[in-house]
Amino acid sequence: MELEIFCKSTLDGEVVDHCFSALFGIGQNADPSYLDWLLKAWGWTLAVACLGLIIAFSLGVFMGTLRTMPSETALNRFLVRLSTTWVELFRNIPILVQVFLWYHVIPAFIPMLKAFPSYLLVSIALGFFTSARIAEQVRAGIQSLPSGQKAAATALGLTTFQSYRYILLPMALRIVIPPLTSESMNLIKNSSVAFAVSVPELTLFAMQAQEETSRGVEIYLAVTLLYALSAFAVNRVMAYIEKRSRVPGFIVANTEAVAH
Repeated sequence: MELEIFCKSTLDGEVVDHCFSALFGIGQNADPSYLDWLLKAWGWTLAVACLGLIIAFSLGVFMGTLRTMPSETALNRFLVRLSTTWVELFRNIPILVQVFLWYHVIPAFIPMLKAFPSYLLVSIALGFFTSARIAEQVRAGIQSLPSGQKAAATALGLTTFQSYRYILLPMALRIVIPPLTSESMNLIKNSSVAFAVSVPELTLFAMQAQEETSRGVEIYLAVTLLYALSAFAVNRVMAYIEKRSRVPGFIVANTEAVAH
């Protein structure tokens, strides 16, 4: 393996000075190296994934909550059907197809989207796709709560909105942190589809750099390492959140109830 490949200039292929030391503010590269390109691509990957996660979490929690609304009024029944349609639509279309739809098709019907940069359209596609999966997890989390919690909220005089805001959602979101961890890690990996619309992220970097340098082993190993490092960082952050937000005795009590 020749790690020197990352210190070569992307312009003329010559080794640049201060390649690795420039990362720590020591020296400055006269020409951009493949290492510079790699780190910028990593930044684009994280940016697309983070924006997609914000969209996915916001819509997923909202749609998942709507799916559990009591069917007492015509409005509630409409909201349940709307959220169910949302989930079934976006989780049954391949993510790559959704990216192409947002990039090539939907702007033809919504002209304002033509002004959106490609990375934003990919983030929307990723967010909508992942929101359908998060919605199902939130729905399952709410429905797994003991029925007595909703009954207690009603007895206290809380409205449906207040019951969800103060009692049901806070508990359900704690329960679904493990599957949310998996979805967050998957979103980082799924961000690789952004290469299809020329977002300069890690996968596009790997393809182009390998063609220019013919050093696929080093290039793809570096990209694989950065994907794994990003996913592992998300895993550790979510594990910390789960530990800090855990309700003492709740999981154990439910586990014992299921076992019996």
